[in-house]
Amino acid sequence: MAKHCEVCGKTAIKAAKISFSHKQNVHRQEPNLQTVKVNQNGTVKRISVCTSCIRAGKVQRAV
Repeated sequence: MAKHCEVCGKTAIKAAKISFSHKQNVHRQEPNLQTVKVNQNGTVKRISVCTSCIRAGKVQRAV
């Protein structure tokens, strides 16, 4: 499963944790993805959608 939102295309980014001595530890910040049943063109599919798209109402959830 790819780590990206299938609606908006949001993906992981690289970020640096900076300690008191300014040592940088690079890590990945991944989007908050949820697997949701969605109506797409009259069919029900399971897709990975970020929570910001769910809250914004960009997906039509299946019942």
